[in-house]
Amino acid sequence: MSAIPVRQNHRKNRARRLAIGAAVVVAVAGMNGPALYRFSSEQYHEYKINRPDYKAANGHWGFLDVPAKFKINSIHASLLHTGKVLLIAGSGNNQKNFDAGKFESILWDPKDNSYKMIPTPKDMFCSGHTQLPDGNLLVAGGTKRYEKLKGDVTKAGGLMIVHNEDPDKPITLPAGTMFTGKENGKTFVSKDPVLVEKAKKVFDPVTGAFLRTEPGLGRIYVEARKSGARYETGTEDNYRVHGMKGSDARNVYGIAQKLALDKKDFQGIRDAFEFDPVAEKYIKVDPMNEARWYPTLTTLEDGKVLALSGLDEIGQIVPGKDEIYDPETKKWEYTGIIRKFPTYPAIFLMDNGKLFYSGSNAGYGPADVGRDPGVWDLETNKFDKIPGLSDADQMETSATVMLPPAQDQKFMVIGGGGVGESKKSSEKSRLVDLKDADPRFKDGPALDKGTRYPSASLMPDDSLLVTGGSEDYRGRGGTDILQARLYDPKSDTYKRVADPAVGRNYHSGSVLLPDGRVMIFGSDPLFSDKANTKPGTFEQRIEIYTPPYLFRDERPELTDGPKEIERGGSAVFKTKDAASVKTAKLMRPSAVTHVTDVEQRSIALDMKKTAEGIEVTVPENSALVPSGWYMLFVTDDKGTPSEAVWVDVP
Repeated sequence: MSAIPVRQNHRKNRARRLAIGAAVVVAVAGMNGPALYRFSSEQYHEYKINRPDYKAANGHWGFLDVPAKFKINSIHASLLHTGKVLLIAGSGNNQKNFDAGKFESILWDPKDNSYKMIPTPKDMFCSGHTQLPDGNLLVAGGTKRYEKLKGDVTKAGGLMIVHNEDPDKPITLPAGTMFTGKENGKTFVSKDPVLVEKAKKVFDPVTGAFLRTEPGLGRIYVEARKSGARYETGTEDNYRVHGMKGSDARNVYGIAQKLALDKKDFQGIRDAFEFDPVAEKYIKVDPMNEARWYPTLTTLEDGKVLALSGLDEIGQIVPGKDEIYDPETKKWEYTGIIRKFPTYPAIFLMDNGKLFYSGSNAGYGPADVGRDPGVWDLETNKFDKIPGLSDADQMETSATVMLPPAQDQKFMVIGGGGVGESKKSSEKSRLVDLKDADPRFKDGPALDKGTRYPSASLMPDDSLLVTGGSEDYRGRGGTDILQARLYDPKSDTYKRVADPAVGRNYHSGSVLLPDGRVMIFGSDPLFSDKANTKPGTFEQRIEIYTPPYLFRDERPELTDGPKEIERGGSAVFKTKDAASVKTAKLMRPSAVTHVTDVEQRSIALDMKKTAEGIEVTVPENSALVPSGWYMLFVTDDKGTPSEAVWVDVP
């Protein structure tokens, strides 16, 4: 077995350590004065958490030494099959960066702690991403315009629905098209071009008789030409489109509700890119049909990718127009299915090809639309709701994980909060077994506190690291939770482990690394003080959690084996530790944002011993094992994992 480099063997010095520990305790106890006591308590805490026996039981947190020029507001993180981590900020929730066109991504190599700045062509802030079968990372959507709060909006504006009643041709209106209300007489200007489909003739399905014409529709954001409240409108009105002549002037018109100085939400983009981990650059592919900000991308059984939800170019929830990306053609097509979800819905591929929606989401969207958890058949659009979810009104900013092994199809939903900026937060951990004939949520062990934004990473020893979060929206009132715990699926229990040093709330996440450590990044609090008087700053420090299993004297090691294994196929890997190896598993690399990671899964492998090592067999089911690159871990009889070996499942 290979030695674990992060853990020295200090057994010979145990007596000396105990003597020093006793001296420190006596010294602390003998200190007089609050300031001296606090200082000495901090010293003792540092001493305690760095003791080998403490680390072996609780693990250890440390900071990455990130050079100043590579410190960015990391919103997204994805582990690539090169072993490097892509961190994406885009504009980093910073309006000044957005206005300056400053969009950032960096590559971090955990092997040598090196960094590389990656040219970032669009604002990928709040995009969606997922792993593709060939090992590239698909990144789609992002930011077209930042939100403007009421009071900061100077020009009245909103959604204009453009109608086209001509059944013979579509109409394209350029950016800058003017619309004047027939009743209110006020003129508004479009910010972007819009394609308005031709009208559709509707016939009686029995007699074939013509029934009516349904106009083609286009949606566009418009603003008043001048600033001020006098240009607001109060009610719905029909709008004449400037520049239309002849029959177009009759057939093309706009309808808008209230156009006002109200808050304007973020707006999304259609742009999509693949990141090539070998070339280490973004490659532009066809844009999505819908603009999306806060979308979820979920890999399907055939390797294609489903994109759903998000805010569109108007700043409204995409009206259920889900679409699919084909990695072969690099193009997007509508599914033909209309189903609405709030933004960043946690939607996982099940082993039967259907999709599981846990109810977890990131927040935007009506409180009464698309919130119920259930199993979704994409072929028929049938959605079977799953009952029993506790704190069902507190699912925003919760985390969902497919528990190991993936073959069991058990899921855990952790924490969460009320809709919007609600103060509500849940301490619940809910469990559901989708193998049951009639699945139903039940409560698992509770967290100590109501927790929004918990990060959850599957570990190679089949435990689950749950860390960070806050009790209130974006850590208001100094409510960050400096706690971490490991969940054991077999005993259904949490165990408190070493506490992180940094609070993590909004815009945070965690990633399992190939060496078995966990990286946690981000946090974007509203305020930096408990009184909520000082603006918060984005947390650029990155912490690394080294789990207890890496403070053992040895770990198994895989030394040789193939880079590719077919589904249903077997492969032999050499190891001198075969006698002690007990389990083998494939773990899909993370692609996480807003504590949402639908990529994570840990697949148990059948294993037998060979003369020189072990032979593992990959399940045949492509819905259980989607095509792509995986980390192969083995664990010994103590649960200590090897370092991962990368294998491709084509």
